[in-house]
Amino acid sequence: MDFGLDSRTEELQNELLDFMRTHVYPAEAVFDEQLEELENRWAWDSAPIMGELRAEARRRGLWNLFLPGDQGAGLTNVQYAVLAEISGRSPHLAPAAMNCAAPDAGNMELLSMCANQEQKERWLMPLLAGEIRSSFAMTEPSVASSDATNIATSIVRDGDHYVINGRKWWITGAMNPNAKIFIVMGKTDPDAERHRQQSMILVERDTPGFGIHRGLTVLGYDDHEHGGHGELSFDDVRVPAGNLVGSEGDGFTIAQKRLGPGRIHHCMRSIGVAERAIELMCARADDRVAFGRPLSDQGIIRDWIAESRLRVEQLRLLVLKTAWLMDTAGVKSSHAEIQAIKVATPATVEWILDKAIQVHGAGGLSQDFPLASMFASIRTLRFADGPDEVHKNGLARSELRRQAAARVE
Repeated sequence: MDFGLDSRTEELQNELLDFMRTHVYPAEAVFDEQLEELENRWAWDSAPIMGELRAEARRRGLWNLFLPGDQGAGLTNVQYAVLAEISGRSPHLAPAAMNCAAPDAGNMELLSMCANQEQKERWLMPLLAGEIRSSFAMTEPSVASSDATNIATSIVRDGDHYVINGRKWWITGAMNPNAKIFIVMGKTDPDAERHRQQSMILVERDTPGFGIHRGLTVLGYDDHEHGGHGELSFDDVRVPAGNLVGSEGDGFTIAQKRLGPGRIHHCMRSIGVAERAIELMCARADDRVAFGRPLSDQGIIRDWIAESRLRVEQLRLLVLKTAWLMDTAGVKSSHAEIQAIKVATPATVEWILDKAIQVHGAGGLSQDFPLASMFASIRTLRFADGPDEVHKNGLARSELRRQAAARVE
């Protein structure tokens, strides 16, 4: 790998750093205030400051950076990694301002890869323009969704329509009234081969029988900045057969296509969270005096700072290696590395956030600093897109196969 930045990435990096300094950081407190004043606080994209930020991001060419090809910025994973990390320093504001936030980014990737032309025109183009929001409905309350083949929601063909029945929860963005389209995973053929039972289908928000019941909290935070995590129901929901994404039985494969890039995007942004935490920790340690000297003079504090720097640098190298492999060998050949960063990232960043909170004392637990909400968000990544244990199990199987093959040789 060449660790130097190419000229385009360096130009975008400088533009983004300036955008963060002059627009995003000053807007954080304003955004929080405006959210509380909204008639519907789930509609984060209706906050006036968000509209201003999104217009400025577009003007600067910082729009849809995550998406390769003509529809996006055409960046490689390695190029985007540098930029995603910077946006992660303000995780609830910067990615959304650049139309690069979950779940919309993953949904746009899915539609660009798997949707037909009519579906792209109707749903992908408005998403790319930032005119609407979306959700990805996969996880269910009644089954262990860490095994995606467990998904029980039924999708049954009935003439020119499909009829959907089931329940979903932890559906990010669902509470936002501007989330107009839901990509729903369910079973079209329970008797098919295990990985061919599932399909993906598009459901519009106002479809009869589709219910959105409540927002779920994460350690007390409702994540209204991203439209919340909703619990949904489908009671004889009828949608046109043309809403099927791909063909019947493609659902599991489509889900994996979406989740692979999504996992690395989460990891890239999380490194930015870690860097912001280290920055805040060092500033607090220099400023705060206890027992007659600054906290930064205390050996234990210096150990935390040094350990944080070591851990984040190691993590960044692993994430960059994974991005490079995805660019050069493809997502399928990078599966083990994607699993590795999915496990390593939240554990590493969670440790750094914990130490930053400790240096801030009780203030670190409060809304006066972003650390507590960052901790809640990072903690969810040990479940989102598959729990740690599933990825560790898969990583161990890959390693056992690799070692067994090496012994035979």
